[in-house]
Order: sequence, then C-alpha cells, then structure tokens
Amino acid sequence: MFLCIILGFEYDKDYKHREDGWELTIDEMLNKVRAYPSGSITEVHVVGGVHPKMDLHYFAGLLKEIKNINPSLHIKAFTAVELDYMFRKAKMTNAQGLQYLKDHGLDSIPGGGAEIFDEEIRNKICADKCNAEEWLNIHQEAHQLNIPSNATMLYGHYESYSHRVDHMNRLRNLQDKTKGFQTFIPLKFRNKDNEMSHLSETTQVEDLKNYAVARIFLDNFQHVKAYWPMIGRATAQLSQNFGVDDMDGTIDDTTRIYTMAGSEEQNPTLTTQELVDLISQNGFVAVERDTLYNHLKVYENVPVAN
Repeated sequence: MFLCIILGFEYDKDYKHREDGWELTIDEMLNKVRAYPSGSITEVHVVGGVHPKMDLHYFAGLLKEIKNINPSLHIKAFTAVELDYMFRKAKMTNAQGLQYLKDHGLDSIPGGGAEIFDEEIRNKICADKCNAEEWLNIHQEAHQLNIPSNATMLYGHYESYSHRVDHMNRLRNLQDKTKGFQTFIPLKFRNKDNEMSHLSETTQVEDLKNYAVARIFLDNFQHVKAYWPMIGRATAQLSQNFGVDDMDGTIDDTTRIYTMAGSEEQNPTLTTQELVDLISQNGFVAVERDTLYNHLKVYENVPVAN
C-alpha cells in the first residue's frame, strides 16, 4: 500500500484566498505516516508544487523525519518541476541537489511535470514550469545517482499525434542511455476547473489506442501504467488488453486532489480485493508489488468477490 502526502497547491499570488488550497505542517505530514501501523504501507509519496516558504533544506528535513519513523519506507518524492525550483533557490546543480536529498532519504522520484515536451505546446499549457530539457536533465541526473523515476505524458488537449510521438521518443532515447525509468504513465487531460475547460476530453477508444501505441513504441520501458483514478476503473480494466500491466494501487483521497482535478472516479478508493477482482475478471493474474516492482504477493486462484 502506498501513502500519498499532498503538501498543497502550487503557490500563486491568490494562494491565501483559494478556497481549496491548503498547507500542511511538518507535524501534520508526519502524523499521516505515524497513523499507519508498521508494515501496512511500503511507500510514502510526497508532492506539493512550488512554495516560497518551503526550500530544499525544509524538504530534506521532512524526508529524514519520515525515515526516522520507519527506515524501511520507500520515499518517492517531488516532481522535476519542484526539484528544479528547489535546486535553483538553493544555488545547487541538479546533481548536487539530488545527492543532498538522497542523503536525507529520497529513494525515487515520480514522473509528474512532463506534460508535453514540444516547446510550442508546453508554452501554451504550462509556460511556468521547467522546460523539457530541464525535466529530462533532472531525470538523467537522478538515474546516474541510482535514483529511479517514472515518466508521464499529459495527452488529449492541444497536442497532435506527432507531439505525442516526439514526447515518447525523447523518453525512449533517455531510457536507452540510463535505463532508469520504471514505468510510463499516460495521463488523460480532464477539463474540470482549469483554464482549458473549453476543450473536449478524449474518448475511451482514443485512450486505449494511446496505451497500445505507448506499449509498442516504448519497447525499452518494462511497465506501462493505467492511472485508474483519472480514467475510471472500467477503462483501466480494458487497458490491460492494450498493453497496460500496472494499475497503480489503493487510493486514500482524503485530500480530494483527484476529484478536484476532474477524476472519472468521484470516490477514487479501491480495496485490495476490488483491485484483484478488476484484474482477475479480465483473465489476468494480480500481483502486489512495491515501488521498485519487486513482487510481494501473487493472487493466483483467488475467488472473485460477488
């Protein structure tokens, strides 16, 4: 089981007045970790955007405190966008900053912030984030320090098929160099409560085609993940027939981060049994894994719950 700690939304000038914004203290974050009995979770996932009051040393201290609570926990934390901000503020190189965080407990990094690498499209949808070269460089430096990472692609907005192929090709080329990416996660654009709400969302057929192309094209990625809270459990179940081999895991949506982003699932929480059923009903064998894809339990010949 994975525990995800969302620190808060990205900071902007209206932050103090945002009804849905929040900021967790160190104690509040650590209490979330302490709430789970030893052995009940394997990973703590920490993200939160950029914030002027939280710097590299603040986050390094947080990682160290989490490890003090339970040294066996795997900490996957901070997107390349967050890391780029931290390292610039600390006047460190990417390599120096990553080593500093690793020394304080960082084990891997997520794939968020990649969006679409094409410069024209990126400037249109996320001009305030680090550019494609900076994102790729941070992940390359992480891999060279034996810090594995994931990779994502936000699709279904202004981009064309050629932009998707270019995005995957850049990831594929870096994977050939470093072999540090663990999984590729296509993220469906949802048009709720954002500045691109006027755009239509992709169809289920288009989603499944995107998974299939990703699985064929990214032949050097061992895994392709369907992020079921965003696409819904029905599409996630179908995606197994289109190259997907990872469904992520159970979700605790107490932060409402998924529903606020326009998730297909209004209550994005699945029990272990429900996940096993979702996979088994499609003729596949469910395997519980940890962050590094080590197999923890194989659910063979498990009766499907009625």
